[in-house]
Amino acid sequence: MSDVLDRLGIPGLFDVHVHFLPANIQAAVWREFDQAGPKIGRPWPILYRGSVTERVEQLRSFGVRRFTALPYAHKPGVAGYLNDWAAGLAAEVPECLASATFYPEPGVGEYVADLVAGGVEVFKLHTQVGEFLLDDPLLDPAWEQIAAARIPVVTHVGSGPVGNAFTGPQHLERLLAKHPDVRIVVAHLGAPEFAEFLDLAERNEHTYLDTTMVFTEFFVPFPPALVPRLTGLGDKILYGSDFPNLPYEYAHQLEGLERLLGSAPGLDDDWLARVCWHNADTLFGATEI
Repeated sequence: MSDVLDRLGIPGLFDVHVHFLPANIQAAVWREFDQAGPKIGRPWPILYRGSVTERVEQLRSFGVRRFTALPYAHKPGVAGYLNDWAAGLAAEVPECLASATFYPEPGVGEYVADLVAGGVEVFKLHTQVGEFLLDDPLLDPAWEQIAAARIPVVTHVGSGPVGNAFTGPQHLERLLAKHPDVRIVVAHLGAPEFAEFLDLAERNEHTYLDTTMVFTEFFVPFPPALVPRLTGLGDKILYGSDFPNLPYEYAHQLEGLERLLGSAPGLDDDWLARVCWHNADTLFGATEI
């Protein structure tokens, strides 16, 4: 991939959708994938199952210069454990953004305040797995603080790979009506509700989208008729992979984005350079190279 990065004139990839979890929770997540559980819905053979150290080195070898850890709470009472572990990882790995999660539970406003004061750089929410509503009133104190601190929240709220009552663009639309200043990064370009999430990103200044698994041969196909709209959102689309939970080689995501080039006016090397580095670097704070 180094030849592509050199051509684009960027220092590497800024991957905004990477997961690192404590070993016991990581193992449970991988069991769910192995069993093609109800929230996975299909066979999903994961390629990258090494230790945390091995996976960090793999990312570096792929040319990833900045990445997230994205823990996500799946029930009450686990966010603190996940956040403490992720803070330790970020302290040890300079490329890793300080990542955290939160959940609609008593005290969420207080622990989010502590995380903000402690310098957290990105939050992750997964409404499909956690089975909660983005606009749950319990979350209002958290959203107010996160919006004021301008901290992005990578949010899986699209209905892919399997939807439920807590996924879909209507949930994000309600949240933005209450908290219009929150910075949301919609995971997977909102698959499969691509058009609706593109609409939200076009209408809302602080709504972004990540490319995670989209334009690969494995995930939900992106409608060709929507491809030209990616040009107008060129400053709001961020590169993401879902590493390590990939059923294909890491490079396949970048290859899919490369295939887009030239398919619509404005989809060129400049667009791809913004997607792969500059947009995230701007959103999360410029990185010293």
